[in-house]
Amino acid sequence: MSVLATAAPAVEQAVDSYTLTTGRLLSLVGTVSGLAGLVIGGLALARSRRAGARPGKRGAMVALVAGLACLVIGGVVVAAADGGPGTGYGIVGGFVDLVVGLIATVLSGLALARSRRATSPADRIHHERVLG
Repeated sequence: MSVLATAAPAVEQAVDSYTLTTGRLLSLVGTVSGLAGLVIGGLALARSRRAGARPGKRGAMVALVAGLACLVIGGVVVAAADGGPGTGYGIVGGFVDLVVGLIATVLSGLALARSRRATSPADRIHHERVLG
């Protein structure tokens, strides 16, 4: 009998839905980071659209970092998962992290582009001429 025949096959065991495993915890941390990036990026984008308001460059940078952190955490969770949904590896949360992180990154990128456009030298010269 060969060694392969005597080895017990690896069986994926489902973990209880309420068990907080390492993969689930990591994907939860990524989701919280991504949601914070979504909110902050949305607020920075809304601030950059208002006329006369200070551009939300700092908020957009914070949202960019939070969104990228969410993307990285989601990628790590998905890459490290050995099983599918219900196995406790947090793969569903990892995919949620990838989507939320991507949206937060895009929002923050839009807010950064608007804040750079609003504070360009040509705009400053134009505002100085108009406002005196």
